[in-house]
Amino acid sequence: MSQHFSPVSSGARLSDQVAEQLSAEIKQGRLVPGDKLPTEARLVQQFAVSRTVVREAVSRLKSLGLVDSRQGSGVFVSARQPFAPLNFEARHAASKEAVIQMVEVRRALEAEVAALAAERRSAGELRAIEQAVKALDKAVQSGGDGVAEDVQFHRAIAEAAHNPFLIQTLVYLGQFLHEATRVTRANEARRVDFAAQVHAEHQAILQAVQAGEADQARQAATAHMGNAIRRIQSADPAFWLQEGEQLAQPLVKGLRG
Repeated sequence: MSQHFSPVSSGARLSDQVAEQLSAEIKQGRLVPGDKLPTEARLVQQFAVSRTVVREAVSRLKSLGLVDSRQGSGVFVSARQPFAPLNFEARHAASKEAVIQMVEVRRALEAEVAALAAERRSAGELRAIEQAVKALDKAVQSGGDGVAEDVQFHRAIAEAAHNPFLIQTLVYLGQFLHEATRVTRANEARRVDFAAQVHAEHQAILQAVQAGEADQARQAATAHMGNAIRRIQSADPAFWLQEGEQLAQPLVKGLRG
């Protein structure tokens, strides 16, 4: 079966747009269980995006149980019934309370992830975490929002935990948490003291992982997420009105995805 996909454009994350089109083909029966997805090169050409974008989109479909990889053969529509996606109510998706609740989810997961990373990280994985911290600092210093770099920092820690179930859980939740992360970072960038706090909290996590101190890493990650919640709670109404409007469309779209 031959599929034709439309090139994606700026706006929502490119990988999300690619994943949405591929998901629609599966959910509407144009791609059925056992069908092979077009090659990566073909998807790059049709969507007019990079290989990285295509890989991120396919990774999202894998985390949703829609496709499976077969070594040396490609990516195929899964014959298994995927888990139903989380059912968030749209009217709550763009609220301050929702962002706080999402950070609470991260706190529960990432505290344990950091502890496991401290116990299990290899020298190479530790270097990846250190490089992620440097990339985040560089992005902030150059005036960027640091969202992608922040996500990569926590992903590098998750990789070092060597627990594929935790990693896949974080990948799955990433579609809901990306915009929440953007809001927390936008709030933190407004104040020099907030930015300094975030930097210090990341350093505390890094140092605990470097030292192999699981309890300290757990405490540092818990404190980081708890402080992120407090920083959101302290945001003035004008900030939340502006950011809430920006958050609503991509977040609601992702939650319905």
